Amino acid sequence: MNSGTPTPGSQWDPEQYNRFAGEREQPFWDLRSLLEPVSSPRVADLGCGDGRLTSALHRELRAASTTGVDLSESMLARAATHAGGGVTFISADLSTWSDSGVDVVFSNAALQWVPHHPEVLERWRSSLAEGGQLAVQVPSNADHPSHAALRELAVERLGPEAPADPVATNVLAPEEYARLLDALGFERQHVRLQVYAHRLDSAADVVEWMKGTSLTRFRLSMDPAAYESLVDEYRRRLAAALPDSRPYLYAFKRILLWGRLPG
Repeated sequence: MNSGTPTPGSQWDPEQYNRFAGEREQPFWDLRSLLEPVSSPRVADLGCGDGRLTSALHRELRAASTTGVDLSESMLARAATHAGGGVTFISADLSTWSDSGVDVVFSNAALQWVPHHPEVLERWRSSLAEGGQLAVQVPSNADHPSHAALRELAVERLGPEAPADPVATNVLAPEEYARLLDALGFERQHVRLQVYAHRLDSAADVVEWMKGTSLTRFRLSMDPAAYESLVDEYRRRLAAALPDSRPYLYAFKRILLWGRLPG
């Protein structure tokens, strides 16, 4: 989900992103399970995407109010259909977003799009009320051929102008997030690296998966013909790098982190 500069902004395609909605949703619910019960919390969902899961989180937590935050115009247009009953949506950059008195700051698969995680998480922490909880999930799959092949191809095609892989560039090691939560004053925490076994119809579907996320950054910087040429070559290289198994097991690593402040 789109979250802030320098992300693809309004280039996000909700239909493409949701082609694998079931696989993308499981980490969301695993992250939600880390939250401890709070009476009528005030919630911020950072990188809310199309708002469907934001609305579900609002109901699950019996929240007094939930604010979904995103930068993608296309995603926020979809999210508007889920507004109401205490749920609102705003356009804001996650790298600079802040608030006060929030009980739960929740962010699923969005923080990877912005740099300088220590500074960003410090700002998010300052938005929490006493006893507030922070829950964040980020992909940590930069070493998989799906990411490595794309980085290599991008440098070949675009040279120094190639947009950086945000996962490789921005995401920290799990232990770094644990140290960071401790330094930020979270008295309790849970940080883990989890491998999700996504069963896709074939290895070719990895390209469709990436078109919903990592490939979006190339649509912003390339004309349509050049972008389609890059995708075609990316498809060819992945076919050579991945086993031709059906179904294909896409082993996807993610970091889930949770912390609670003294209350």
